[in-house]
Amino acid sequence: MLSDIEISRQTKSSPISEIANKLGIEPSELSLFGDTKAKIRLSVLDRLQGNLEGKLVIVTAVTPTPFGEGKTVTSIGLTQGLNAIGKRATACIRQPSMGPVFGIKGGAAGGGYAQVVPMEELNLHLTGDIHAVSSAHNLATAAIDACLFHESRLSREEYIAQSGSEPLNIDPKQILWRRVVDHNERSLRNISVGIGGNNGPVHDSGFDITAASELMAILALSRDLQDMRRRIGRLILALDTQGKPITAEDVGVAGAMTVIMRDAIEPTLMQTLTGDPCLIHAGPFANIAHGNSSIIADRIALKLSDFVVTEAGFGSDMGFEKFCNIKVRESGRAPDAAVVVVTLKALKANSGQESAKDINDQDMPRLQSGFANLKWHIDNVSQYGVPVVVAINRFPTDTQEELQWLKGAVAETSAFGCEISDAFCEGASGAEALARAVVSATEQASEFKFLYPLDVSLEAKLMTIAEAGYGAKGIALTPEARQQLNQIKAMGLDGLGICVAKTPLSICHDPKVKGIPTDFELPITQFKINAGAGFITALVGKVMTMPGLSVRPGYRNIDINQQDEIVGLA
Repeated sequence: MLSDIEISRQTKSSPISEIANKLGIEPSELSLFGDTKAKIRLSVLDRLQGNLEGKLVIVTAVTPTPFGEGKTVTSIGLTQGLNAIGKRATACIRQPSMGPVFGIKGGAAGGGYAQVVPMEELNLHLTGDIHAVSSAHNLATAAIDACLFHESRLSREEYIAQSGSEPLNIDPKQILWRRVVDHNERSLRNISVGIGGNNGPVHDSGFDITAASELMAILALSRDLQDMRRRIGRLILALDTQGKPITAEDVGVAGAMTVIMRDAIEPTLMQTLTGDPCLIHAGPFANIAHGNSSIIADRIALKLSDFVVTEAGFGSDMGFEKFCNIKVRESGRAPDAAVVVVTLKALKANSGQESAKDINDQDMPRLQSGFANLKWHIDNVSQYGVPVVVAINRFPTDTQEELQWLKGAVAETSAFGCEISDAFCEGASGAEALARAVVSATEQASEFKFLYPLDVSLEAKLMTIAEAGYGAKGIALTPEARQQLNQIKAMGLDGLGICVAKTPLSICHDPKVKGIPTDFELPITQFKINAGAGFITALVGKVMTMPGLSVRPGYRNIDINQQDEIVGLA
């Protein structure tokens, strides 16, 4: 079989203006970036205000493994399959970060005959949204450090005379706004800034990856430009010497940050291999952020389509939980059905059992043991009142006996249905059965419910996520986390939602624990205030907000060949 990039290049794509026209977007609502991609102006929502909305389908998965579950492949394949059976369907996915592209993945546009094209343009820069987030974020860092510098060298009277504003009395030990870059760079996790003459005061800082920026969350959760401006104004950048929050509005940088991100708020339109529309917007990771594409992209797609397929990062304990408890609260739009993606290899890997057999070989005992992980994810999604369809993403090495056993086992669960997806190898035709099952699932009565109410304490919300969301017996806060929690309460932010940052490789906090973890406490090590986005991030265990490169990173494979073409992305 051809590589993903070879398949992408051999496909004759339609001009993006034709895709837009077929979707129902007028030329005046489009900003073209060549023939392959375009920004959609938000004015389209004013025109479509009276349109009925289509059905919203969220794609999630079992606990991730190094073998890859094919969640994006299934999302794109399902969109193609829905269009193939006569439904108007649009995909909404996140923009790939260049950190994983050059680190481990090599590409995040789907794969095989279920991908977004051109795949190299999706994976590299696209229309610059992530760069805009990085630039706006780091402007705020520069602004707060500049205020600190000038306050430290001038008297109050001199500062007022020269700046035209009161000093903020920034506490250099309480600057909360770190820097970001869209690469995996572990050496920048913790740094000192202000070193050298006339640059201080010296204080600690560090870098996160851009996907973890609160601005990325704001981009994904804003309803329009004015909403984004208000949220940016609420960003808490630092505390003053009395422990009171200093916002981006206080620093006077919120307006400039919004200007940098003005075009980023518009989703980018691309297409699948079969010419189906796909909206790409925002790029938050589900392990350290909320892990979902934007509310704006969903709103546009829902007004123009019968079905919208969107994807939540990692397993259902991660992106799906945050989709329900964070994104749905902000959008007011619950999903009509959910798809849980699974592979035979994923279940064998999640069994926790050692085996002399290759993971690709038939191994019924290991598969049957690993099935508990799939059942857990089915039950986890079901508790939100959303109909569940299981998509078995078939690999060429899968045996018929194992596939049939798995379908039979799923039939004994609370799942609405289960279908094998051959979208990777067959494209739209390989996902038609899955598409029909999803259509039927969306016709069921959905009784969506949140996992926790907002009017309870942050501890109560965390306890609910830990117990009902992960199966823990409780939570354990470090002294630092307890102090931060008390500080958050003193600021009056107890009514915000919770975004748990933890490993995606296990349902619990320990990536080595497979299957269904039991009898554990969720260790909360730190809290991060995201007042603009509207949630508090709870960091669990040893989770990092800045990834590192492996000993053999993906960038080693990426180059330009003699025909000036990019190679090595997949």
